[in-house]
Amino acid sequence: MPRECFASHLENERIPDQNGALGAPRMNTVLGIDLGTQSLKVVFYDYEAREVVASAAAPLEVDRDAGGKAEQAAEWWLATLASALGSVPGPIRASVQAIGVSGQQHGFVPVAADGSVLAPVKLWCDTATQSQVDAITADAGGRERCIELTGLPVLAGYTAPKIRWLADEHPDIYARMAHVMLPHDYLNFVLTGAVAMEYGDASGTGLLDVRRRSWSDEMVRVVDPTGKLADALPGLVEADTAIGHVNAAAAARFGLPEGTPVSTGGGDNMMAAIGTGNVSAGKLTMSLGTSGTLFAHSETPVVDEAGNIAAFCGSTGGWMPLLCTMNCTLATELVKQLLDVGNDTFDATVSRAPAGSDGLTVLPFFTGERTPDLPRASASMLGLNAQNTTPGHVLRATMEGATFAIRFGVDELTRLGIKAEEIVLTGGGSNSAEWRQAVADICGLPVTVLVQDEGASFGAALQALWMLGQENGNGMAIADIAAEHLQPCTERSVTPNPETATAYAAAYSRYRKALDTLAPLLDP
Repeated sequence: MPRECFASHLENERIPDQNGALGAPRMNTVLGIDLGTQSLKVVFYDYEAREVVASAAAPLEVDRDAGGKAEQAAEWWLATLASALGSVPGPIRASVQAIGVSGQQHGFVPVAADGSVLAPVKLWCDTATQSQVDAITADAGGRERCIELTGLPVLAGYTAPKIRWLADEHPDIYARMAHVMLPHDYLNFVLTGAVAMEYGDASGTGLLDVRRRSWSDEMVRVVDPTGKLADALPGLVEADTAIGHVNAAAAARFGLPEGTPVSTGGGDNMMAAIGTGNVSAGKLTMSLGTSGTLFAHSETPVVDEAGNIAAFCGSTGGWMPLLCTMNCTLATELVKQLLDVGNDTFDATVSRAPAGSDGLTVLPFFTGERTPDLPRASASMLGLNAQNTTPGHVLRATMEGATFAIRFGVDELTRLGIKAEEIVLTGGGSNSAEWRQAVADICGLPVTVLVQDEGASFGAALQALWMLGQENGNGMAIADIAAEHLQPCTERSVTPNPETATAYAAAYSRYRKALDTLAPLLDP
């Protein structure tokens, strides 16, 4: 990737030593923390110099099994946070004026009254709760009634069935639960001691009435008629406020200034919306990460009666209609391992096959799927022949299949009245020139990649900057902050290639026909 499209990532030369020796430049930064599925990342942004002065990451593992389990221990998150922050020079950490936390959505963190986590955290990609999904849906009066109550159907990825699962499978642990937290809420709690939730991440629980932006009392009772869940849900706070300040224990453990204000933060998709400038109408954000997401901004609720588009709230006061798939770079990574293809040879390998992969179609549902709603699905390849069994064809077809799944969201958002003139691309897949061009060609829209390619972590930092301005009484609107601190990278932005339009139209038609035909077999 061109060097000119990057802000600096670790300016060690600006900091003579860990003790801040005389001559170290003065800076004021905001810290964005992004707790993902595969790693935790931190970004320090000097908002006066408009420069990322440091970033670091630490890897995470996922405990999976054949039954759909996908879990992490909350302590792993704290260890990776300490590791990532510990690799950043002390003077940079000392420069932090505000902190924002982004976190993977939908994870369920059951917390006891003493602050301890009672069980492994079931993640967004855990599909072991389908029986609870079915039970909640039936108890509520059906899928349509769920959408009426909350704006969303109940899906295996959401938090509500995970809560019912814990009550069903481990009633003794559930009885000890005092607080329901989401992953980013838990990091906020460790940093500040505050128990709170903001509207964007809360809307991904399946318990929030997104139209009224309040907990749905009826859905909460459906999930747990005993009343315990109602008592354990946190209060809801606005996104431009501070939920608390870094306490002494967190300052000592993570090397951060005690008393630093911490913003509400939000789900990773909500923070990615801020980090890609998707805080006003007219654009789509597509994230090519472990999962794939596509979302827009709306000033009014966008409820999809078909249930394909999630009617989430945003973390800026509006709403964020979103499509999510569970198999994006997760699918390409698995196929890369199978073919022994590295990141450095991904584009070269994919480029050896033409658009449409000579008729090879991949349904990339390696870990079940959310959209379409096939939680027990597996992946498949169709159309193999003597010409398209090369590594280039197989890898390109997987990339295309993951993109076709998200392209469906473009069609659905259009059906719901969302209009867009561009796609802002983020996530690991956006580093591939071949994938960027495929997105533009498949979706028929220009693709913009930003200089600040940190996505959710940078969005969390900008939300912290927004909150800091409000606290100081000189705050700007979040749309103005995004416009001021985000710039497109022209070298990596692309427009659709009309020469591939016919091939991709045929390939997308094959994908949709294969999906419609095989769905009952893929998700028995």
